[in-house]
Amino acid sequence: MASYDFTTESGISSAASDLAASVQAAIKSAEASSASDGSDGVQEFSKTVRKSSSTIASKATDIGVLAKNTTRLNVVSNLEAKDNVDFYKFRVANTGEPTLANVGDEGARIQVMTRLGSVIADSNTDSGSTYDAYQSLQKGELTLDSGDYTIRVTRDKGVDAGTPLNYALQLGMGSYTQDFDTIAQQADKSSEDTVSLSADAQGLMSMLSSAVDTTANGLFTAGQGTASSSDLIGTLFDGYV
Repeated sequence: MASYDFTTESGISSAASDLAASVQAAIKSAEASSASDGSDGVQEFSKTVRKSSSTIASKATDIGVLAKNTTRLNVVSNLEAKDNVDFYKFRVANTGEPTLANVGDEGARIQVMTRLGSVIADSNTDSGSTYDAYQSLQKGELTLDSGDYTIRVTRDKGVDAGTPLNYALQLGMGSYTQDFDTIAQQADKSSEDTVSLSADAQGLMSMLSSAVDTTANGLFTAGQGTASSSDLIGTLFDGYV
């Protein structure tokens, strides 16, 4: 697995470039339809939620419904030191081939599971066929049936539990007219008004957005609506829209 230095612009650019390569097939397939799309506007929706303090999948944070050629789902969050796992749930409205893109700190492990908890895609390089499925999912080549799914975010084996990790995820299926952003803050430990995403996390997201614009133009949006390539992260701190 590649190692990136997220404290430098070159490290961030390398991460963005590698992600661009992993989803290039999906982008190319979408570009063909974008020319005749004619869509000149995308509705933007943003919400800030608190993750559950529970570490079971049934308490997963809901990020929405993924509908082919209609919706795109984005989530940004972080695993704080000693936090073991984050869960997100989403529903696939139409059987099809979605694309999962992710950016963030090295060491985050992303797993996609069925409603019953079976892992169908795993970002860990040692996970065999589920790693192959994860790569296919990044390229928009893995078919998911309609139904409910869960994303589990943990640390890769060997990553110290005290290491905080920032990450952003995006799910799309073809073009879209509605863009849903979820800012998932840490579980409430004191006040409902406390924002748990650190300044460092927000700075990382801003830098990643800039790197995507610079090194992978159209990385997340080519052939999908008319929003800019910084959508994934750039609009996530605007509150409700």
